[in-house]
Amino acid sequence: MRFQLLGPLSITDGRDVVVLPPSKPTALLAALLIRPGSVVSTEHLRGIVWGEEQPATAKAALQSCVLRLRRIFAKYGIEDQAVVAMAGGYRMSADAETLDLLHFRQLVDRAGTSGGEAELYTLRQALALWQGPLLANVPSDLLHRDEVPRLAEERLRVLERVCDIELEHGRCRETLVDLWEVTRVYPGRERFVEQLMLALYRTGRQTEALAEYRRIKGYLRRELGVDPRAGLQRLELAILRGDDLGGLDVGRASAPLAPQLLAGSPDPANEEEEAHDAGWCDDGTVEVAPLPAVPSFTGRGREVAALVELLTGNQDSSGRAPVAVVSGAPGIGKTALALHIAHTVAARYPGGCVLLTLTRPDGTPLPVREATEQVRRHLPAPASGRGRTLLILDDVVHPDQVRALLTAHADGAAIVTSRMGLAALVATHGGTVHRLGALEPWESYALLTAVLGRERVEAEPSAAHLLASVCGHHPLALRIAAARLLTRPRLPLAACADWLRRDMPARLTLADDPRMSVPLTLDEALERLPPALAEAHLRLGAGAPDPLTVGGAADVLGIPEETAEEVMERLLDAGLLEEGPSGAFRMHDLLRAHARRAAAPATRHAPALLRPPRREEIPPLGSAAALR
Repeated sequence: MRFQLLGPLSITDGRDVVVLPPSKPTALLAALLIRPGSVVSTEHLRGIVWGEEQPATAKAALQSCVLRLRRIFAKYGIEDQAVVAMAGGYRMSADAETLDLLHFRQLVDRAGTSGGEAELYTLRQALALWQGPLLANVPSDLLHRDEVPRLAEERLRVLERVCDIELEHGRCRETLVDLWEVTRVYPGRERFVEQLMLALYRTGRQTEALAEYRRIKGYLRRELGVDPRAGLQRLELAILRGDDLGGLDVGRASAPLAPQLLAGSPDPANEEEEAHDAGWCDDGTVEVAPLPAVPSFTGRGREVAALVELLTGNQDSSGRAPVAVVSGAPGIGKTALALHIAHTVAARYPGGCVLLTLTRPDGTPLPVREATEQVRRHLPAPASGRGRTLLILDDVVHPDQVRALLTAHADGAAIVTSRMGLAALVATHGGTVHRLGALEPWESYALLTAVLGRERVEAEPSAAHLLASVCGHHPLALRIAAARLLTRPRLPLAACADWLRRDMPARLTLADDPRMSVPLTLDEALERLPPALAEAHLRLGAGAPDPLTVGGAADVLGIPEETAEEVMERLLDAGLLEEGPSGAFRMHDLLRAHARRAAAPATRHAPALLRPPRREEIPPLGSAAALR
């Protein structure tokens, strides 16, 4: 039998867990297990069990409490782990096999003698032993005041080291779930805030990183009347300047990568300050910094091969720069593929790789003027001699956003990602088109293996395939499900799949990071569409089965087939439909489930919103309104 102290106090035989009821014997057991092998004085035990208001017969009552505890041991067949009366107190022996606290400390000690991935794996094992609020079922104010904070500090030191290792290896996204949680539970822990700011900044979320600094600054001033320590203040200034703060995955790139760019207006400072803030050196070159890493990237072999060949080959006879358009549904992995390719071909672009997000956080497109200014500020100066650069133009809303950029960047190359097909851009600037769909089943299995580890997935191979199927082989959905499983190491994959399936896609959300949410991602995609198109999508998803035909869509929407065909073309171009056989279309299962949920309240509360779209409300092909 094994005692579990790192959470509600419980006993387990490896299969079943018995959480002890809140009682005086439970408090006594906790006091003894916190100091295994040591004599705990009777005076201290009485204080833990009764607090300051001890009964007159406390000495005899403590002996009675020990007897009750021994009966509990006998009930569960653990008489060998006896409570031993000693001079002046009681003692209970335990080891790493019988007490999770000692197992935790053993793993931490073992990790300290290793290094790198082995250290990280062992520390993750140690953290997995923590099963919830410490001693939540132990009724002792003294323990919760004096012992629980000390034990929690042991866990926090390990978590801090885990996040350090992940950040050292450039795996910033892996740390975000842990860091969001710990900074909310312990809002004044400056080191965790520093790690969170680094992780956010290195993954392209400068605004959120600065918001975290403002949060802890306000907290420290309000609660303690002090400012953040000097290290945090220096980090804020570095983020404001756009400094290179490292974080490149080891072995992911063989050449330096230029600073990633965030959507926003240029700073109206003088030219010298602006050049410094943008990363320009005195000789006109650019200080280099890594693009975000793409942890656990798997699959997309055909697209990877084609894109690498395009971007590492010679320019064609027309002299045009290589341009690749990567399109597809929301959350399908367009940006991940583009970043993976950038790291793969980095050696061929000594001028660096520049990421420019062309959509603001509110979903509105970044104006052409601002986009052009940002590229000008972050590309190497023409006379620098740095060589070719690779532009990643992410989340493009309309071809006009990038035409001028591509024309000015004719001596480099570009990857353009968009939910739209951008046929008009390809018509004017050439290039290749790569439309991403759901992953193949084996790719989904490989992704789960890469995130969760081979041992866990191979222990439940059928459940892993089931989970992938429930997620529709959709990359964002798979990563969200895997993140949930990472934080719950004892949750079977089959149970997770069953839980998700009962309320899809609403449960494909991580509460501590609103960006990691399938429903919110799809909501945002619909908000970009004209209302008539968004309503048509909801009606088709809720009422028309696959395969979707033009005639069937016309019946569901109550419009002429000619208008229905235009609607289908617009939804296809927006990544909300996929081409099927013989001119039919299909809607991804997640999009269909989302449409059913979204359409239901609209049907009940605002039926006028779901009237058939009028022809004049369907924007013409290529119009800005259609691609809003």
